[in-house]
Amino acid sequence: MNEDFRNLVLLLARSLVDEPDAVSLSEEDQGQKILYRLKVAESEKGKIIGRGGRTARAIRALLGAAAAKKGVRIELEIVDG
Repeated sequence: MNEDFRNLVLLLARSLVDEPDAVSLSEEDQGQKILYRLKVAESEKGKIIGRGGRTARAIRALLGAAAAKKGVRIELEIVDG
């Protein structure tokens, strides 16, 4: 099941950036929730975050909706790569 969420985040992130090979995702199970840390090339970070954080919010909303259907809580962090 976690693989589906992972693939969703990677698909969305890789489709937004110019360097899809520089995208990586780590996963940490924190008991009540799963924490994903998304890394992209420093020059691509703005494309993932978007103007005013809109793109990042949209990715989190899609991920949250998919997770809620499965009864899981997921948090997404975008970290410096």
